[in-house]
Amino acid sequence: RSEYDAAQAALRSSQSALTAAQAQLANAREQLGYTALVAEAPGVITARQAEVGQVVQATVPIFSLARDGERDAVFNVYESLLVEPPPDAPITVSLLDNPSIKAVGKVREVTPAVAANTGTVQVKIALQSLPKGMELGSVVSATANGPAKASIELPWAALTKDLNEPAVWLIDADGKAQLHKVSVARYLTGKVIIGDGLKGGEKVVVAGGQLLHPGMLVEIAQQGAQP
Repeated sequence: RSEYDAAQAALRSSQSALTAAQAQLANAREQLGYTALVAEAPGVITARQAEVGQVVQATVPIFSLARDGERDAVFNVYESLLVEPPPDAPITVSLLDNPSIKAVGKVREVTPAVAANTGTVQVKIALQSLPKGMELGSVVSATANGPAKASIELPWAALTKDLNEPAVWLIDADGKAQLHKVSVARYLTGKVIIGDGLKGGEKVVVAGGQLLHPGMLVEIAQQGAQP
């Protein structure tokens, strides 16, 4: 009886050891499965976030996959330069290295938030039918026709401010300086583009504006006059 009880105890101990070994095997197989990356859908790898031999933790992205199917042309555009076209306005997208290969699309999405690191918004253009040669990951450029808007270009020195708003000094019919608020459409190197506030034909002070005050009489120098 004692030998039988000892055999039963040894059996139960072996069964417990087998269960523990099977659990360890399942855990090892699960860990081994993490070394094989399986895409959930067909597509093209667009980015790699890890290097060969690098030790990474679970849930860390290794590759970025662009699914095969409907294609978008994605652009990062400065918000100040973005002129949103009408929803039905077609946009021509062409390959940068071969402009003869073109596709037509429409704006599908404009991100509402501005990226903190680049100061741009992301614009996605849904492409209708892709020509041969325009594959996933291709570098493209886009051309769109929007409504024209009149603007006035002034040198940097002409721009001042009225409290916290941009403004310029205008010379009225009596030859007096008046501070006039404007809306700046774009800042460029050495000049600014005024989108609203000026109609054209006004006399704007482009130098020495820091010396003026409202109602100050200004004498306009004649072109070609000797200093």
